[in-house]
Amino acid sequence: MNLVQCYRVLGLEFGAELEQIKGSYRRLARQYHPDVNPDNQAEAQAKFIEITEAYKRLLKVDSPPRIVSPPPPPPPTRPRPNVYQPPKTPKTPRSPLSERERSLKFESYQLLQDLLKKRRFARAIAVVEGLAIRLPRDPEVRQWQAIAYQCWGRHLINRRQFEKARLYLKKALRTDPHNRSLWAEIEKEFRRLERMV
Repeated sequence: MNLVQCYRVLGLEFGAELEQIKGSYRRLARQYHPDVNPDNQAEAQAKFIEITEAYKRLLKVDSPPRIVSPPPPPPPTRPRPNVYQPPKTPKTPRSPLSERERSLKFESYQLLQDLLKKRRFARAIAVVEGLAIRLPRDPEVRQWQAIAYQCWGRHLINRRQFEKARLYLKKALRTDPHNRSLWAEIEKEFRRLERMV
């Protein structure tokens, strides 16, 4: 079950807060617990297991990353006069997708899954990059794009094309920099790359 499916199982939008995830899990667990549904216990148990797996997966993603980085430098005590600081821009709310965009997104996701299973990475990257141009603010599309880059990077490592692999793994991190599970996976790939070089 991928992250998008986990959020859908819990009835949440992608990127929901931890408290929303916990609240949704508690509500659905009470609703579908087999003891509460004695008339339809088998179906309730299957749904309860699905909800629990989605919840556990999202908790792993929301846990702190394992990447060790140096602590941030302390803030300056007084502002430096000649340093440019860009103005802070408020976050703009995501505009809802039109029916056509939702349909395009769903069809592209299905195609992307198929291409990745068949190891047609160049075509998968072309599909997801085209979708990213069409839906530039969609976080799910950004995540899919990063995953396509990561899969291609992993494949390139296996083919011993180390420089190109390093390039695509870095590209994956730049595409979705806040995805903690992606960082952990790519960190493993970089360690494997270092051992092979």
